[in-house]
Amino acid sequence: MFDRILKSGLVIAAMGLGSLWGGAVSPTAAADKPINLKISLWVPPTHPLVKSAQDWADSIAKDSGGTITASIFPAEQLGKAFDHYDMVRDGIADVGYVSPGYQPGRFPLINAAQLPFTIANATGGTAAVDSWYRKYAGTEMADTHFCLAFVHDPGSLHSVKKIVLPGDMKGLKVRPAQQTIGEMVTLLGGTNIQASAPESRDALERGIADAITFPWNSVFLFGIDKVTRYTLDVPLYTTAYTWSLNKDVYDNASPEQKKVLDAHCNTEWAVKLSSAWTEFEHAGRARMKTASGHEVVELTPEQIDLWRKAVAPLQSSWEKQVTAKGGDPKQVLDDLKKSLSDNNAAF
Repeated sequence: MFDRILKSGLVIAAMGLGSLWGGAVSPTAAADKPINLKISLWVPPTHPLVKSAQDWADSIAKDSGGTITASIFPAEQLGKAFDHYDMVRDGIADVGYVSPGYQPGRFPLINAAQLPFTIANATGGTAAVDSWYRKYAGTEMADTHFCLAFVHDPGSLHSVKKIVLPGDMKGLKVRPAQQTIGEMVTLLGGTNIQASAPESRDALERGIADAITFPWNSVFLFGIDKVTRYTLDVPLYTTAYTWSLNKDVYDNASPEQKKVLDAHCNTEWAVKLSSAWTEFEHAGRARMKTASGHEVVELTPEQIDLWRKAVAPLQSSWEKQVTAKGGDPKQVLDDLKKSLSDNNAAF
């Protein structure tokens, strides 16, 4: 009897201490070493991803009992857009918004999601790409901890001169969104101009570039609408991105903290993190069609077919790059197509 009374007293005392602490911090959480994540993004503070990154960080802070917090650095404060994967690898950033297509030849597997006329929409496309790439990320991005992957709403070609058919690309200087689109430009007789998203308006304004592949509403966000006049009304491409974590930060987290991070590094969060951006870019279609001094060029089914045939050799090029890295391109692409079909996102 005395033992039962003593145990009851200890439980009541513990409950009392919990109320003094606000009831939010468990003894395990209290013992965890605090982590402050440096989250690096290369988009401006007004970009929807910045708010989404904050929501992601706030959810982690809540679920970890405050042991994992974050500071967000937009607009290339910690480093250039091209460098974000290496910044995460080297600990300059703990979490980075990575565009694998900015580094030609380095990450060929994920570039399957960047082949033209492959993905029809961003919501299903993100779910498909994230769940598909989890099988391959550990090999292709082994020196970081893969969190999630997503795609933006399908982008198109925005230009100074009117472009309708693939042959109109010949002789044009184009800033491509990523490696695969860069190969498309070369295939169609154009010249690639390398510039990150924040540098693109300047390249167009100075005549260094004649055209750019870009998502629809980001054209306005980055001021590119001021220096282009035409847009092809077609889901030409998507760009696949990863949300990558520094390996040491993840490996040194406590088991409880890892559970929290894992719960925020899944397909559900990939869709949630990118959803505001998806809606933002999709709204740009209607905005572009009413923009003063801008023409949205609609293509017939026959014209779209000409584009698809013109860019078909890009798949063969991609297959060679995957094979050179020891991968099986047929298996990789078949897996992606099935995932896209399962998520109603195949073009």
